[in-house]
Amino acid sequence: MKNKLDSHITAYQRKNIYDFDIEILLDWYPKRVIENSKFASSFLELGLGHGFTTNIFSENYTRHIVIEGSPAIIGNFKERFPSCNTQIIESFFEDFQTAEKFDVIMMGFILEHVDDPLKIIKRFKKFLSSSGKIFITVPNAEVLNRRIGVAAGLLNNIEELSENDILVGHKRYYTVESLTDLIVKSGLKIKKTEGIYLKPLTTSQMISLSLDHKIINALCEIGVNYPELSCGIFVEASL
Repeated sequence: MKNKLDSHITAYQRKNIYDFDIEILLDWYPKRVIENSKFASSFLELGLGHGFTTNIFSENYTRHIVIEGSPAIIGNFKERFPSCNTQIIESFFEDFQTAEKFDVIMMGFILEHVDDPLKIIKRFKKFLSSSGKIFITVPNAEVLNRRIGVAAGLLNNIEELSENDILVGHKRYYTVESLTDLIVKSGLKIKKTEGIYLKPLTTSQMISLSLDHKIINALCEIGVNYPELSCGIFVEASL
């Protein structure tokens, strides 16, 4: 039977206008993870996605493992990053088993895809070392450009899924409040909450401005302190 996750492969082949946002998000948050986990040697990452973060993390941790449920996405990653030697385990998150404990577990933009986010967090916190950290990133429903979209009548409500959300397999958006509630229910302790990329306009509008890289970086720097307005929400948690 065809793996249903393979149906989303087109979203990861760099043919989408939203790749503009994705590259900003996926370039920024690994820096925050690395900066806040300098002690770590073992790293477990959930999902390959576009492959940017996996390629970055593989160069910064002694042991780096990625769990990915889609053979097509694994194949796409190996074509794009042939020199990356990270260990990829083909498995659904719900089926993954190990006796190993990891210093860092990364859930980078995956909770919006899964059927039961609480179950996933509870399952994987069992694989975290006693002094380890779990980092979680999710898309923010209350990002500034969506707030403006609702006020302008371009969106029916703040959590409305777009055609692109459906294409990439999104099932939900999060807010700072809903993500905080989810993590607390899982039994983890939140150490830090940040924003990723303060995005004031639609993607097409942002692209049309041809902004200097320094401005994009500034939007990421400022967004750290405004998670409720940023494109993504970044949380550091522990046992």
